[in-house]
Amino acid sequence: MSAAGRPPAVQALAFDTYGTVVDWRRSLLAALERFGERRRVAVDWAAFLAEWKAAYRPGLDRVNRGDAPWMTVDEIYARALEALLPRYGLPPDPADVAELTGAWRRLAPWPDVRAGLERLRRRYVITPLSNASFAGMVHLARFARLPWDCVITAENARCYKPRPEVYQTAAALLGLRPADVLMVAAHNYDLHAARAVGLRTAFVPRPEEHGPGQTTDRAPEAAWDVIATDFGDLADRLGA
Repeated sequence: MSAAGRPPAVQALAFDTYGTVVDWRRSLLAALERFGERRRVAVDWAAFLAEWKAAYRPGLDRVNRGDAPWMTVDEIYARALEALLPRYGLPPDPADVAELTGAWRRLAPWPDVRAGLERLRRRYVITPLSNASFAGMVHLARFARLPWDCVITAENARCYKPRPEVYQTAAALLGLRPADVLMVAAHNYDLHAARAVGLRTAFVPRPEEHGPGQTTDRAPEAAWDVIATDFGDLADRLGA
């Protein structure tokens, strides 16, 4: 809840997606294990996924700095996979790379998400604001049955969060002032960046996002406008 004890007066909610809306790690581990069973290979898929995911932020940062041309997250993950597969004794077959990269479009939502979003949508415009590709978010919404009113991603801004242009683009596309948009995320860095350009902020922790022993983003790092336990609690706090 806000410091004044009232929900912030906003018109739209923008949601970080990977980790906040969908349980990417558990979903991808299941996809990798199925892949391994079909290929009859024994791999430490948790270690494999950790290495694969570790390519995400450096890839985004290279684009944001101008050290690499614009490329979608799909391309970043595909390139990382081409380098990673041989290190685990697997050929970088293009069909396998496409299949595994496509698994990022087939992720299960956290249990509270669909019902919470349906409640929130009755009162607010709701959209993802993800570093995913536009196509990736569209396919994920269909797979996970996420009831977005529209889809906005970093691809609309041609740069990645936490660059301010991403948050500013979202507000502009919605025809709203930044203060009319509430950024919802399980990651404190995302909220710091959103607040810096005038968006309101809501923290919803996902303490199991990174698996057992997660130490990051278990608690709010600032006095965000709203702090909720899950999307149902977020709807309660916003009067939805």
